[in-house]
Amino acid sequence: MSHQTRNPLSTAAAFFLLLLLAACSQPQPVLQPLQPGDVILAFGDSLTRGTGAEPGQDWPRALEQLSGHPVINAGIPGEVSSEGLKRLPGLLDEHQPALVILLHGGNDLLRKWPQQETAANLQRMIRIIRKRGAQVILVAVPRPALLLSDARLYAEVAGKEKVPLLENSLSNLLGSSIYRSDSIHLNAAGYRQLAEQIHEFIRQQGGLQ
Repeated sequence: MSHQTRNPLSTAAAFFLLLLLAACSQPQPVLQPLQPGDVILAFGDSLTRGTGAEPGQDWPRALEQLSGHPVINAGIPGEVSSEGLKRLPGLLDEHQPALVILLHGGNDLLRKWPQQETAANLQRMIRIIRKRGAQVILVAVPRPALLLSDARLYAEVAGKEKVPLLENSLSNLLGSSIYRSDSIHLNAAGYRQLAEQIHEFIRQQGGLQ
């Protein structure tokens, strides 16, 4: 009866391949860790400002408490993405954030403006942010409908620009009467939930320890 000897090189190669596959299956951090004192800029419209809740109950304020980092609330109610594109560079120069949370485009969707234009404006914002040396997270906004779901343009923009995308958070919160003040805005509990989800997302992406 013949015995086959196992090639040690083949065994080592197989073991290395298994390690490589295991490493590839683990999600890799996308963000660089924030350093103490690093500023986070929350850039958006009324959903960032905190419309629908009392002053101080907005999600940027809650995120500041959760993260221990200064968070600038740069939300302007009613602003469309083309206006935000013009406003953004000055804020970046003023605050020099390490991370920007981009939650914009909802008013474009409400006005049924061409989504290609909104997507192009968001892409320009992301590129401006990166040129200033900051990291960016994109938060998806739901399209107006009876059953809320994220507008497709956010996944497309995130894929093209290779930025982390927080999906389904706003759609789920605005889909629940517990967390909304009206059909398009959150209440205090909703903003707190959004802050917690953004905080956890930043942590998962490697930005917070």
